[in-house]
Amino acid sequence: MTTLSARDTATRLEGELARAPRKLLIEGKFVAAQSGRTFATINPATGEELAQVAHGAAADIDLAVAAARRALDNPAWRDMSANDRSLLLYRLADLIERDAQELAVLECLDNGKPATQTRLVEIEGSIKTFRYFAGWPTKFGGETLPVSPRGGLRILNYTTREPVGVAGLIVPWNYPMSMAAWKIAPAVAAGCAVVLKPAEQTPLTALRLGELALEAGFPAGVINVVTGFGDAGAALVAHPGVDKIAFTGSTEVGKAIVRAAAGNLKKVSLELGGKSPQIVLADADIAAAAAAIAAGIFFNQGQTCTAGSRLYAHHSIHDELLEAVAGHAAQLKIGNGLDPETSFGPLVSQEQWDRVSDYVRIGTEEGARVHIGGARPAGFDQGFFFQPTILADATRDMRVVREEIFGPVLGALSWSDPEDLVAQANDSVFGLSAGIWTKDIKSAHRIAAAVKAGTVWINCFNLLDPSTPFGGFKQSGWGREHGRQAMELYSETKSVWVNLS
Repeated sequence: MTTLSARDTATRLEGELARAPRKLLIEGKFVAAQSGRTFATINPATGEELAQVAHGAAADIDLAVAAARRALDNPAWRDMSANDRSLLLYRLADLIERDAQELAVLECLDNGKPATQTRLVEIEGSIKTFRYFAGWPTKFGGETLPVSPRGGLRILNYTTREPVGVAGLIVPWNYPMSMAAWKIAPAVAAGCAVVLKPAEQTPLTALRLGELALEAGFPAGVINVVTGFGDAGAALVAHPGVDKIAFTGSTEVGKAIVRAAAGNLKKVSLELGGKSPQIVLADADIAAAAAAIAAGIFFNQGQTCTAGSRLYAHHSIHDELLEAVAGHAAQLKIGNGLDPETSFGPLVSQEQWDRVSDYVRIGTEEGARVHIGGARPAGFDQGFFFQPTILADATRDMRVVREEIFGPVLGALSWSDPEDLVAQANDSVFGLSAGIWTKDIKSAHRIAAAVKAGTVWINCFNLLDPSTPFGGFKQSGWGREHGRQAMELYSETKSVWVNLS
């Protein structure tokens, strides 16, 4: 992606976005919010308004849920063959691939992350996700079971997998496109109809994805998109016409969703916060570890649930490793994501900038030392830019070690006792992921078994694939996305007994 092509695409998109507010997608039509209100979505690289977007609320959620329920009863969707559902998903993936450049630039404008990274990670990842789940409708079903009934009856018992119904999907601002794909793909593969609520900071690619779904041929009402704020999300969670909620976001909001979902006991899956440890043993390949640790905390400006934000380095290699990580941070090119040389963009909003800045201040007040970064980079007076930051001399009781910052801030700790190391790594309310660096395969497996995390990477970090389950232990969530487990999240099992006597 060249500077010219990205900037040309951005100029065209900015012109289109300025002409009229973006509308909600309900039952196959783009409509204004019932209130008529709109809100601004901001370009994080400039701090300026990018577009006006329909301000959806409870009344709009009502319409979207009703549309989804009608779609479930529509023979065009209800009776669609598994093969035809697969074809729709493949078509949607093809359309995303066709418009990959535009989607990457749109995400860059709305989220701030470099367009080149967005293209490689979010857009290509979304294509891969839709194509993976396109294979499931023809393979996801029940089974025949050998039961032993009373009285010697001859019984045929079989199970079926049926769509759970209307699924409310709430996705965050850090990976807007791919998080929408993670939820929409298995939900529609299972036969559900969905209402997608994107984050208010990043609504644009969700609306474009809905538009592409219509072009692919999804029946009206199968995929609905309501943009808005927390009140719209709360209305979706509490709605009696919604059968399942899938949410990615903060642990605090996840707990509120669990409470609100109790009204009709709707099913809930949650992918929540993380404070992932990077565990480095004395024999680790320092060069490889440093590169991955830097990428693990500074990619997407640290705004990643699996960000390796706690570094536990053996005391014998701690200083050398820290300098190597700092060296990688120094090589990052900070700037507007439309520049193909940029590898580190702005944070998503002023609110997030303030949060990260406050945590750095808290860390220094608690006794940590700013090894690198810790402030706005020189020459970036506009936008929400924050330097890659390492807090050295951190300790396990500090807030910057215990709480999720969701920014480019690495807390570095030293260790010498292997038993205490595992205890420190597990001393967290979170359990989303962990990284282990060592040449000793026995130590790697022992630590992997002892660490309480949903995903453990050994001599690698942040590798994901739609075929393998992803989710967390403890307060990092409920359920698993990706793989067969994701299909199960959006389906119900029915057991059928037939007397053949």
